[in-house]
Amino acid sequence: MNIFLETDVGAVGAAAAEGARDSIFDTLSKFKIGDISLSSILSAILTLVICFVFIKIVTAIANKALGKSKKLDATLRGFVTSAIKAVLWVIALIIVANALGINTSSLVALVSVVGLALSLSVQNILSNLFSGLTLLVTKPFAAGDFVEVAGKSGLVKTVGLFYTQLDTLDNVAVSIPNSDVTASAVNNYSREELRRVDRTFTTSYECTTDEVKAAIADAIAKDERILQDPAPFVRLLDYKGSTVEYVVRVWCKGADYWSVYFDLNENVRESFAAHGVKFSYEHVNVHIVEK
Repeated sequence: MNIFLETDVGAVGAAAAEGARDSIFDTLSKFKIGDISLSSILSAILTLVICFVFIKIVTAIANKALGKSKKLDATLRGFVTSAIKAVLWVIALIIVANALGINTSSLVALVSVVGLALSLSVQNILSNLFSGLTLLVTKPFAAGDFVEVAGKSGLVKTVGLFYTQLDTLDNVAVSIPNSDVTASAVNNYSREELRRVDRTFTTSYECTTDEVKAAIADAIAKDERILQDPAPFVRLLDYKGSTVEYVVRVWCKGADYWSVYFDLNENVRESFAAHGVKFSYEHVNVHIVEK
């Protein structure tokens, strides 16, 4: 008799505990904060955790993949990684909002409107930004190159996401918006190892072609920095009203360009004097005829 009684009491207790548990779950499921239920909150938290782990994995994979590329600058890799992370977090927040029961269609529309408004308000900034990304990827020049771009010339100091900074020959730091850089022609004087020096000299009609060419050849021979391969080029270029023009083209290393340029001018002057070759200039001879 006692055994049956104890069994009935145990069954009643288990049933009561189960009923209490169901009552608690039922109460919790009905618990709400505004229009959001507790179950929705728990589902959103779980979704947020999953999204957090997913974003960590994706950004790690992106960092590893971008790190293997030798063409991408460190600044560009950091920007791309940050952009991927920002986009993923926006998507994650929309997913979490959907898990909470919030109407995400209006949220997506709001994000689109805000994105459009921001893009219009910072149009120039975005133009410089994407131009900077273009420069970092295409690499028309690098730090230390001597370039002429957007009407400015100097040594490239930094290539940033928004501005390219040059140090001019008179030691002035010039910051040029990247959109201006990509929109203009870029002359990179440091990219190639060799450069050609082009000069034009004018002489009198009294001087013969052989005399002038011999004098210029002697001037070229004085400078060891002038290369013989490619060979120097000296030819009669044109006949002017009072002068004869000769073109001179010589090759040298890029680092020696300006030194060779100015020294060639001085050496030609001295060589002309030694060979009796006369410089000339445009002039008018007036002859008075007496009647």
